[in-house]
Amino acid sequence: MNSAIESLTLDVPDTAAAQAFYDEAFGLGDRLRFTTTDAHSAGFRGFTLSIVVAQPANVHAFVDAAVTAGATVIKPVAKSLWGVGSTLQAPDGTIWKVATTAKKDTAPPSRTVEEIILLLGAADVTASKAFYVDRGIPVAKSFGRSYVQFETGPASIGLGLYRHASLAKDAGVAASGSGSHRLVVNGALGTAVDPDGFAWAPAEVRAGA
Repeated sequence: MNSAIESLTLDVPDTAAAQAFYDEAFGLGDRLRFTTTDAHSAGFRGFTLSIVVAQPANVHAFVDAAVTAGATVIKPVAKSLWGVGSTLQAPDGTIWKVATTAKKDTAPPSRTVEEIILLLGAADVTASKAFYVDRGIPVAKSFGRSYVQFETGPASIGLGLYRHASLAKDAGVAASGSGSHRLVVNGALGTAVDPDGFAWAPAEVRAGA
């Protein structure tokens, strides 16, 4: 399938400051876009973004760069059963995880992104899953009513669903929150809003496409 998610738009207080932070911290280029709004938002915004890397040294490299650029550490880099990771909060409030399934380094440190994954907190994972499947995004993995990973296509930003409270716990923050998600997903769904209030917009048409 074609890429389901081309880019993400984050609502930030200052677009120039956000661009500078993300360029220095993660270097994600045009996969992240920025806009401003005065919409109310408080507490957990209901989603997290993950940068998947090849080895623990790369986790440290990204985390160090993000902290230098102004990020706040929520969970320090640590080993777990599944690998090595850390959770950060960007100056604009977005929660990011940097992680690898590898437990040992096999190369010099690198700030190479293997994958970006958007995890949406769902009040009812089954209902939200049906919303996306009905609109042509197939399921890659599904674990009952708790977690869904979608097949979003090559070069796409990954997409998953997790129970809202479980996603907040994994991020290391309180599950309560209100107001805008401060996120728009740009991709194959066009203009749409999912059952949890996450907004989609058409992908940008590029010259020559």
